[in-house]
Amino acid sequence: MYTTLISAADLGAHIDDPNWVVVDCRHDLINLAAGREGYAIGHLPNAVFADIETELSGGKRGADGTFRGRHPLPEKEALAETLRGFGVSDASQVVAYDAHGGMFAARLWWLLRWLGHEAVAVLDGGMAAWQALGRPLATGVPSKPRGSLTVRAPFVPTVTVADVMDNLDKGERTVIDARAADRFRGENETIDPVGGHIPGARNRFFKDNLAADGRFKDAGQLREEFAAVVDDPSKAIMQCGSGVTACHNLLAMEVAGLSGAALYPGSWSEWVGDPSRPVAKGVD
Repeated sequence: MYTTLISAADLGAHIDDPNWVVVDCRHDLINLAAGREGYAIGHLPNAVFADIETELSGGKRGADGTFRGRHPLPEKEALAETLRGFGVSDASQVVAYDAHGGMFAARLWWLLRWLGHEAVAVLDGGMAAWQALGRPLATGVPSKPRGSLTVRAPFVPTVTVADVMDNLDKGERTVIDARAADRFRGENETIDPVGGHIPGARNRFFKDNLAADGRFKDAGQLREEFAAVVDDPSKAIMQCGSGVTACHNLLAMEVAGLSGAALYPGSWSEWVGDPSRPVAKGVD
């Protein structure tokens, strides 16, 4: 069972295994059609495509009309039904990949763990690692028998915006922001309407989890680097712009053996949806 990362070589040995489900998670936060268009041009053999916007996220507004962020969590049963359509069953080994260092694939990794499915991994190095081995790409859409995935107790915790607000006064938990340093400081914000960060948050840019070759750094190095921002993983809250790249930090922590951190799914995009919530700029 692969539960964090898998190499291109190891995936290649199982690419035709009927018990394995490979999911293309390519996406672009600005050009929302880019992932599906890239999939049509060429993808890993037998891979299905998952759309971050419509299949791996839920409605942007709650029942009361409150803005929940740019990529809120989907309803669990709706997500499970999507994954069953991909062919995922309880015994499936799922492998998620993208062409962005795991930026989007980590979202599916986390979501499956949220549904209580442990056998899910991210292709280390993504499409580039696959192609570097001379492996072929496919263009057809595979026909997958419907899966029978069961929703179980989650392996991963979450917190709400109310929990994060409450922590501002208590200071019992450490908030880690996965966005680039300039966005964290409130500079060059081009996606969300307000720049800055949650007061008291620390910054760990998700791309710092990767080595120069686009693969994840080894466990020891990740453990040492996260120690600089996370005192106790079980008291850490991971966030980003919309709850996507925070999952990359959560994956890196899992690789490092630092389990137990919670995801704030709404993240910065939900936080600034209410102007009464405080905003910090610069470096605390």
